[in-house]
Amino acid sequence: MSDGTATTTTDLDVRLEKHRVELTGYCYRMLGSSFEAEDAVQDTMVRAWRSYEKFEGRSSLRSWLYRIATNVCLDMLTAGNKRARPMDLNESTPLAQAALSPRPDNTWLEPMPDARVLPTVEDPAEAAVAKESVRLAFMAALQQLPAKQRAVLILREVLAWKASEVAELLDTSVASVNSALQRARATLAEREGEKAAGAAVSDPLDPEQQKLLDRYVAAFEGYDMTALTALLHEDAVMTMPPFDLWLTGHDDITGFMTTLGSACEGSRLVPVQVNGLPGFAQYKPDPEEGGYAPWAVQVLEISDGRLTGFHFFLDTKRWFPLFGLPLHLDAESDQVEKRV
Repeated sequence: MSDGTATTTTDLDVRLEKHRVELTGYCYRMLGSSFEAEDAVQDTMVRAWRSYEKFEGRSSLRSWLYRIATNVCLDMLTAGNKRARPMDLNESTPLAQAALSPRPDNTWLEPMPDARVLPTVEDPAEAAVAKESVRLAFMAALQQLPAKQRAVLILREVLAWKASEVAELLDTSVASVNSALQRARATLAEREGEKAAGAAVSDPLDPEQQKLLDRYVAAFEGYDMTALTALLHEDAVMTMPPFDLWLTGHDDITGFMTTLGSACEGSRLVPVQVNGLPGFAQYKPDPEEGGYAPWAVQVLEISDGRLTGFHFFLDTKRWFPLFGLPLHLDAESDQVEKRV
């Protein structure tokens, strides 16, 4: 390979990589899966690299990559799988009937580190929209849309593309794009009756929200159910994928934590930024090796000064490496101060 070709190849790799984070965010919103999104982006990059000589520059490189990524996602969605939260699948279970029944991985809406899907932008309003669009409640609503409506809504409402640009990307008419957007908005409006949990989280957290999180850490690590009850909204929701069980109300939540969930007592929490929301990596005591073993990635939803939802994603062998988190903490480790 000549030096000129090597330089061209390197330059193309650099140009493609500049779009990786925003493309991952797009594919994540489309697919609802962290790992499928990263696979889709890698497939997009490979297709772009292989067919770059055919790219005639009639659109920007960014638009061309979005076209490829959209086609990759639409192909992946042909199976019709709609990822969900436990509350999208069944009714809340009273504590007295609580049972931990897992469902397959591809059932669940998956968590995602902010850094992998939210590009750095200077406009605070644009950054706020991007964060809101990866929150669990909005992501779950997106999953109710047919694939092409999902693409139209994301491109128009989240990424602020013009209708003509979306029509060109999807090889359709502006009228068709506008119709799809109208139907998508109507479907999302039907869900507005649901609690828009997490929508009140400011960016960055305001002092009161930060105090609430500090109190939560103290209550959870101290396993103080009285203190935790005071932080929870009376209709707070707790989920634990891959189990389809979900609980509502502070009495059932704290009751679960002191019975079936009692092994979490003595846990340590490491802050993470996840799905545009505050969260924590939870490590619980490891009786076999000492120190702390990974247990869950927690995603917290806040509204009106209370915790309205907290979601425990338990498949730690998948989630902790994704977040760059260690798979063990020493008993006196300074890693508990690590921010991801």
